[in-house]
Amino acid sequence: MRPHGSASALAALMLLLADCQRCVLAEGNGSALPEASQNNGSLYASCNMRRSSALPEDVPQLYGHVLFKQDRPQGILRVLFHVGGFLTDPGCGSTRGHYNPYGENHPNHPGDFGNFVPQEGIISAVVESKATLFGGMSAIGRAVVVHEKNDDLGQGGDAGSLLHGNAGRRLACCVIGISSPDLWNLNYPKFAERMKKN
Repeated sequence: MRPHGSASALAALMLLLADCQRCVLAEGNGSALPEASQNNGSLYASCNMRRSSALPEDVPQLYGHVLFKQDRPQGILRVLFHVGGFLTDPGCGSTRGHYNPYGENHPNHPGDFGNFVPQEGIISAVVESKATLFGGMSAIGRAVVVHEKNDDLGQGGDAGSLLHGNAGRRLACCVIGISSPDLWNLNYPKFAERMKKN
């Protein structure tokens, strides 16, 4: 389905991890973090999406949250997106480039989550990522950014395509922080149930 209102021209968008200018990264492998120790080696994080204040009023008013769960430092990071408002700070421009700890061309870096198509104005999805919540390459303290356009997945034939996929303006963003397992445990079962019905 198409999103409603003024954002109906948005066929899809991209969510990515971006460096933030004041990031605080966990040291070591992160297994000594008390939050991981309290949760049998699992680390949870979350961020609440906010619209970029640098955009005009007719741009979508996005809202929602992004939840993260990783079981032990070597485990796969699972990311749950629930972002809505596809209708209509210095903003999200303060975030820097994509989370790309290995210096790879776009879209092969772990900070790229790809394109999503809103259903009835909402993105609700769970993806696996090569990013991590543990150690010096941790995504904690970095930002998740929603872009305006389709990511061209590095096929655009120009330097921007290999850097950021020519995904357009930053519509909304949030900074990732450590959280308790409560948000994940509350939201993930609801999401899994919805997916079974579809």
